[in-house]
Amino acid sequence: MGMHYRDNEEKFTIGMIIAGIIIIAILLTSLIVYLLNVNSTKINEGVIEKEDIAKKIESSDDFEDVSMDIGKSVNEAIDEMTPNNSIDNNKTSNTAQNDTNITNTSSVNNTKNNTDNNTVSTSVKDNKEKINKEKENTLAETNSNLSSNTKKEDEEEIKFVEPVKGEIIREFAPESLVYSETLKEWITHNGVDIKADKASVVVSACDGKVSAINNDPRYGLTVIIEHNDGYKTVYSNLLTAEFVVEGEEVKAGQTIGTIGNSANFEIADDYHLHFELIKDGKYIDPVSIF
Repeated sequence: MGMHYRDNEEKFTIGMIIAGIIIIAILLTSLIVYLLNVNSTKINEGVIEKEDIAKKIESSDDFEDVSMDIGKSVNEAIDEMTPNNSIDNNKTSNTAQNDTNITNTSSVNNTKNNTDNNTVSTSVKDNKEKINKEKENTLAETNSNLSSNTKKEDEEEIKFVEPVKGEIIREFAPESLVYSETLKEWITHNGVDIKADKASVVVSACDGKVSAINNDPRYGLTVIIEHNDGYKTVYSNLLTAEFVVEGEEVKAGQTIGTIGNSANFEIADDYHLHFELIKDGKYIDPVSIF
């Protein structure tokens, strides 16, 4: 049995060796085939390369022509591009100039608009001032008219009547001289002397209030009545004044006294009423209101 095992082992070893030889032979064969293929490929590549070189040599003249054509084309392209560039530059310059012109025009327009706006603003301001001035003038004129109308109405409301009927024997002369029979000299006269019979009735010349009843050293028994709008009337040379008292409200035409001869400065004259009219402290001619 040991012999049988040994024989099998030898057979197996021999088989393995043979198999290894076969494998090595296959590998060598494959390597040789590969090398042959590589060499053939290189030869083919060399032939192709030589053919390419020959073709390149043959086409060298054409290459020069092509190069010249290419150079010419390039130069022509440059020449063609130069006018185009000039045109573009001109366009750019024109565009810039146009922009500048537009800017300048815009600036001029803005300046003009500002000037126009300032002119309009000034015109509006002048018109406004003119309108305001016209309004002020109109208002002032209206106020003046109202004041004048009011004054006129007030003056129309104050109606005077003659305090006594009679002839004026001595006129109003505040700045000129009239002759006094009593004093035998020329004097000024702040009222008028109205001739009337003794004890003739004297009435109030206008509605008012009795402010004073006194015995004046020059003009005798006197009654003073105050009226509206600064008017005041003075009745002198009276015989009596018992019909009214100080502070009494009187009406136009109401009896306030009678004619006498109590004025020391006019005692030589006929019986009369010495009548004075005062407006705001200033003597005025009584004849103007009758």
